[in-house]
Amino acid sequence: MHSVLAYITKSLLNIKDNAMKRWNFKVDDNPNEISKKLESALGTIQGTVFNLSRDKNSVVTFKVRKRVLYAWYMVFQNWTIVNGKLLKTDNDNKTNVEINFTQHFLIVLIIFTHILLGLSFLIAIISGKSNGTSTYVIGGILLVIGIILWIAIQKKFEKDIKNYKTLISEILET
Repeated sequence: MHSVLAYITKSLLNIKDNAMKRWNFKVDDNPNEISKKLESALGTIQGTVFNLSRDKNSVVTFKVRKRVLYAWYMVFQNWTIVNGKLLKTDNDNKTNVEINFTQHFLIVLIIFTHILLGLSFLIAIISGKSNGTSTYVIGGILLVIGIILWIAIQKKFEKDIKNYKTLISEILET
């Protein structure tokens, strides 16, 4: 039992690392041209929010996420946030593109809440604070729901990353 709790604790600490993925590459174009391509393509997609800002140091940053029209869409759509930077290189026609894919904070909070509530019920049982079978059932169910949510959300996160990479690659190839 101790090794299972140690594994779950270690996995919980790694959720933050799993919640962010990086993608770096170079493009044979200057940052202004790339930002214009991104703005014209992503700014017109229905249901997305695209923010672009230019820094005085020739750094262009952008952020892309799906728009939430109704509160319950938060659970289904707005899980992945794309933050990117376009950095000018020494060569005038080259640009370093740095993109970070992150999970929305509320999704990570939902996972943590279920897993920690389930673990707290099970710890209460182990420490002798509670002896009821209903506590076993509730703790086990919450823990299983948290783990299933975690696995499902990680799969959707990877799928969203793949879709965003494909979309951005197609935009930058044109």
